[in-house]
Amino acid sequence: MYKKITLLLSCVTSTLFAQIEKAPPRAEGEYANRLIIRGVTLINSTGAPPVGPVDIVVEKNKIVQIRQVGYPGVPIEEKSRPKLNTGDKELNCTGMYLMPGFVDMHGHIGGKAQGTPAEYVFKLWLAHGITTIRDPSAGNGLDWTLEHKKKSENNEITAPRIKAYTAFGMGADKPITTPEEARQWVRANAAKGADGIKFFGAAPDIFRAALEENKKIGLRSACHHAQLEVGRMNVLATAKAGLTTMEHWYGLPEALFDERTLQNYPPDYNYNNEQDRFEEAGKLWKQAAEPGSAKWYQVMDELLKLDFTLDPTFNIYEANRELMLARRAEWHDEYTLPSVWRFYGPSRISHGSYWLNWGTEQEVAWKENYRIWMRFVNEYKNRGGRVTTGSDSGYIYQLYGFAYIRELELLREAGFHPLEVIRAATLKGAEALGMADQIGSVEVGKFADFVITEENPLANLKTLYGTGAIRVNDKNEVVRVGGVKYTVKDGVVYDAKKLLADVRKIVADAKAKEEFEITQPGIPQKKAAKVQGSTK
Repeated sequence: MYKKITLLLSCVTSTLFAQIEKAPPRAEGEYANRLIIRGVTLINSTGAPPVGPVDIVVEKNKIVQIRQVGYPGVPIEEKSRPKLNTGDKELNCTGMYLMPGFVDMHGHIGGKAQGTPAEYVFKLWLAHGITTIRDPSAGNGLDWTLEHKKKSENNEITAPRIKAYTAFGMGADKPITTPEEARQWVRANAAKGADGIKFFGAAPDIFRAALEENKKIGLRSACHHAQLEVGRMNVLATAKAGLTTMEHWYGLPEALFDERTLQNYPPDYNYNNEQDRFEEAGKLWKQAAEPGSAKWYQVMDELLKLDFTLDPTFNIYEANRELMLARRAEWHDEYTLPSVWRFYGPSRISHGSYWLNWGTEQEVAWKENYRIWMRFVNEYKNRGGRVTTGSDSGYIYQLYGFAYIRELELLREAGFHPLEVIRAATLKGAEALGMADQIGSVEVGKFADFVITEENPLANLKTLYGTGAIRVNDKNEVVRVGGVKYTVKDGVVYDAKKLLADVRKIVADAKAKEEFEITQPGIPQKKAAKVQGSTK
């Protein structure tokens, strides 16, 4: 999400990025040199419909065989199946569903202000099938992020694959004020091992120089077009300059302005008052060109020609249109740490905690904002544009893993077919990261990254939540079904429900230590706790 103004306009020093507790050595997951997954229905991301039963053979961390072994409702002939050799691992998933591992394109690895240890964040992600994340800003510092990236590559920690996109200017010893300084920083960033850059805005000559140099090197980029700079360079301007991915939606309505050049800010607006910032943002899409107008398609066509990626992160703003829905989500009870719950609460200083006077009028405006925004994203997809799936969790009542599944539901609301949702969550993210030859689909030669479920997610995406979905059985009993059964990352098989149990224990221990219980804002807690500010 946002950085403070100093991070938007000048250098970002590593001292501003307080590090969270590092991930411990991996104590979970099973691995074998050869793994056979039996009897799944394959829900791939290639545009193919579901097919099964299928056996999948993995050697080390790569897919080596995908074999259809029969027909639905008919016993499988064992002679048609890949042979299990001595020392192999077999995973019987008869009747289950298998998808490529999910890619979270906006995955902050927690923060000191939220009090989230890396183990907590990583296990919530893996428990929801997320096998690759892009960390936009490397908020714990680039060295910390690259250390965890390397450990994840070697499966030394229980974590998704990590791509590190450094915040522009991070680590510089002075503000970047010239194009040449921008180019020098970009080259140094690449030399350190970063996978790309996350921008929030900059002076146009500096911004263009950085994007041009980054593209020349061969790295990718992302941008949250913050209001402090979007008046000088909106999404269309940055895309033409070489930006590869936009985050959220800021900068897109501004590119669609046809009756104004700047957002209609009230006279008493103050960007540092987040009630102002988010309330007025909820009116922004109504200030853009009419959906379906010539301007609407002109901007869309130009972005399509540039092969530009939209990473909408619908979920992170959902509290703006339904605050109680996000605040009362059932997973908060057992999975939200006390420190995170405090961070979410109304505050004038904690980022994303701007519920100073949020009510019906603000929510109605945001509902309309979503209607127009979702139409653009869906049409962009329909015309061949790349749309990915990102969560931006840890803010605004959105929790790691759970929020990602909510993002899938919101893509469905926007008009995506369930198979298009899965494709956005997998192959499209892989393409945006430049990793489509390695991840994003279940194909021979790619990494063995899978999400395996007992329920069909195409019929109900809610079955992907760690808390499952509600169903009433033939005895009129209410039961919970679903949740990810297994997450396979790099050939390592994780019991997703065991990962969730680990997280529940982390949360329960933290609550016991503090004598804490979740209560709603304005209601006294068992133990008073100091509200934490944010450096974001």
